[in-house]
Amino acid sequence: MKVDVLLGLQWGDEGKGKIVDVVTPDYNIIARFQGGPNAGHTLIFEGQKQVLHTIPSGIFRKNTVNVIGNGVVIDPITLKAEIEAIEAKGVDVASNLMISRKAHLILPTHKILDKYSEESKGKKKIGSTLKGIGPTYMDKTGRNGLRMGDTESPNFKAKYNALVEKHQNILGDYDYQNILNEFESVWFEALEFLKKIPLIDSEHYINQAIKDGKKVLAEGAQGTMLDIDFGTYPFVTSSNTITAGTCTGLGVAPNRIGDVIGIFKAYCTRVGSGPFPTELDNEIGEEIRKIGHEYGATTGRDRRCGWIDLPALKYACMVNGATKLAMMKADVLDKFETIQVCTHYEINGEKVDYFPYDITDLEITPVYKEVKGWNKDLTQLQDLKDAPQEFLDYIAYLESELHVPISIVSVGPDRAQTIIRS
Repeated sequence: MKVDVLLGLQWGDEGKGKIVDVVTPDYNIIARFQGGPNAGHTLIFEGQKQVLHTIPSGIFRKNTVNVIGNGVVIDPITLKAEIEAIEAKGVDVASNLMISRKAHLILPTHKILDKYSEESKGKKKIGSTLKGIGPTYMDKTGRNGLRMGDTESPNFKAKYNALVEKHQNILGDYDYQNILNEFESVWFEALEFLKKIPLIDSEHYINQAIKDGKKVLAEGAQGTMLDIDFGTYPFVTSSNTITAGTCTGLGVAPNRIGDVIGIFKAYCTRVGSGPFPTELDNEIGEEIRKIGHEYGATTGRDRRCGWIDLPALKYACMVNGATKLAMMKADVLDKFETIQVCTHYEINGEKVDYFPYDITDLEITPVYKEVKGWNKDLTQLQDLKDAPQEFLDYIAYLESELHVPISIVSVGPDRAQTIIRS
């Protein structure tokens, strides 16, 4: 058996949680491989809405094991609240959730460091969610971090105090003590609560499951264009959001990767700072935001909206090795007479169709192709044979440009508003 991967191809918020929830019945294990509570995966089914931040999106499906992998960073306070919210809906979380011992812990001082760092950047801030993600990954790579497995050690409190002292030395005269006092006791209470969730050596668990013929889906967070290596650096997250992150985030060998399902919106959005070539800072962008309810699931911030960007999307398909695509939120474009598709960038008078090294400081003019809109409500669509021809043409056009089949089409936020193409 192989591990299939599901991840975002844009700047996050593509709808990964919904599609994981939809396809979970086909899998035995859903495993998150990177990111932390900066993620917001929204699921809507049976008239209810649930936002997940750390727990894999298969948690609401029975008979499916959910694993938080070693590449994830965990805030005990956030995870405790998430578990309690799910348990309130009648789900026995402890029976189908496991956490890797190698997953790193977000300490209260990591959040303070995040706030301190962002404030010190002034106008150059990167738009951090201030969840402590970056400082936690910095301690991980700096070999100072604490992991979930450390909580089983009798010396855990001493390890914790040593790391906090290091953080305090960095913060210096920064006014943080009240925040630390407020969060520290709650943090330890949450850590005690999490003891009911089994800790596992996830790399052994996942690989044994593969040997036993179990079907595994690796779930990514954020999006390709936020990848620490291949995204719009420095306006990126602190982990590898691409397919390669599955290998390091779960301990899966490259030859064990199967299908790579890339998720993208029929347009583009971005939260926070950073370059966004097709951004529509006008009435059209505002209309897309309102129709699509484009507000961050984690931060609540307005998402910046724009037309679909093919150079960026082709780049994302390439670095991920995407084998299948899922197009989300096509229904948001239902009322547009025409739709613009960015096919090239114009940079210094030159027309290019690839994603360049660094678009942060470049003056980019998107080159658009106009396509006819379908101007019809898609939200009740059950089968693509009943879809307007203009919508089918849009799908066919994107497939011809991306050279990857669009196998899933979402026409609304609910689990049921999903069409699987053969």
